[in-house]
Amino acid sequence: MLSWWSILLGTWLLCSCQTSAEYVHNGEKLKGVNLVAPPRPVGPEGLAEVKAVGGDWVAVVPYGFIRKGEAHFYHPWTESRQRNHQWWGETPEGVAETIRMARQQGLKVMLKPHVWMQGGSHLDLEFTREADWQSFEADYTQYVLECARLADSLQVELYCITTELDRFAAARPAYWSRLIDQVRQVYRGKLTYAANWDRYDKIPFWKQLDYVGVDAYFPLSDEQTPSVSTLSRGWGRHMKDLERFSRRQQKPILFTEFGYRACDYGARQPWESESTCTPNPTTQANAYTALLETVWLQPWFAGGFLWKWFMTPQPAGMPDRRRDQYSPQEKPAGNVLRMKWKETEATAR
Repeated sequence: MLSWWSILLGTWLLCSCQTSAEYVHNGEKLKGVNLVAPPRPVGPEGLAEVKAVGGDWVAVVPYGFIRKGEAHFYHPWTESRQRNHQWWGETPEGVAETIRMARQQGLKVMLKPHVWMQGGSHLDLEFTREADWQSFEADYTQYVLECARLADSLQVELYCITTELDRFAAARPAYWSRLIDQVRQVYRGKLTYAANWDRYDKIPFWKQLDYVGVDAYFPLSDEQTPSVSTLSRGWGRHMKDLERFSRRQQKPILFTEFGYRACDYGARQPWESESTCTPNPTTQANAYTALLETVWLQPWFAGGFLWKWFMTPQPAGMPDRRRDQYSPQEKPAGNVLRMKWKETEATAR
C-alpha cells in the first residue's frame, strides 16, 4: 500500500513534468515604431528622428483592401487601378524606398501587411460560403507572398505575415499552416503574426513562427489621468497571462503594436480610436512610462513597436489634436520614450 508521502511525491513529479520551463528571451529587445505611410515621396528626416529617440527598428505597413460582403481582395501588387489610388508609402515602390531609407539610417525593418475592410472591421473577416473563402484566400496568398519576396530581396529582418485577422486564423488553420510554409520558401528571415490583445491565445500556428506577436491594447485603468503606479498595477494580470503563454509556447512575446491616445481615459480602452478626445498628454506619457518600466523588463519580452510614427513633420499651426493622438511625436510621451530607450541602450552596453 502506498504511503501518503509516496502519493504526494508522485503528484508533484507529475505536475513538474507537465509544467513548461520558464522562457527567457536572450536576443535583442526590439525598439521599434509603426510608420504611417506618407501619401507622397518623402525624405529620411522622420526616420532620423526614430534614431534620435533611441529606436532601432521600423515597421513598414502596406495596406490591401476588401469591401464588406465581397470576397475579392485588392492590393497594389496586382491592381494597377488600385495602385493609382494608394498612398505612395503603401505601393511596392514606396515600400521598397522606405526600407532603403531605413537602411541608410541604420534601422532594422519589420514588413507588416495589413487588411483594411471598407464598411466593416478586418478583425471579424469571415465568409459563410466555401467558394468565397477560396476566392479571398487566393488573392490574399498572392499578396502575402509578394510582400515576402520583396522582404527577402531587401533583406528585411522580420516579416509579420499579417495583422489581426484572428477570426480568419481560427476558422482556417490549415490554410494558415500552408501559407506559412509557402512564406518560408521565399523569405529567409524571422516570422511573426500580429494578434489582437484579446485573441492571441486563440491563434493556432504560433509553433511555426519565431515570435508571438501581440497588438497590445490591454485595458489598464478607468481613471481619467491614471498615475504610473496605477498603470503598472494594471499590467499585473496581463503580464501573468503573457508569461504563462510564452512559457507554454516557448516563444518570446513581441508587441507588434502598442500605443495610447493622448486623451482623457486613454488607458481605459487603448484600442478605441474614434471616440471624442479631450487632450491629455499626461495620460499617454504615464502609460508609456508604465509599459517601459514594467513589461519591458520581463525576461520573456522581446520588445515592441509603438503606434504611430509619422515620417513627415507636423504642419506649422496645426492643433495638436489634429495630429493623430496615438503618435508620441511632439508630446511628453516622446520625451519618455527617449529617456527610457536611451537607458536600455546604455544598460545593453
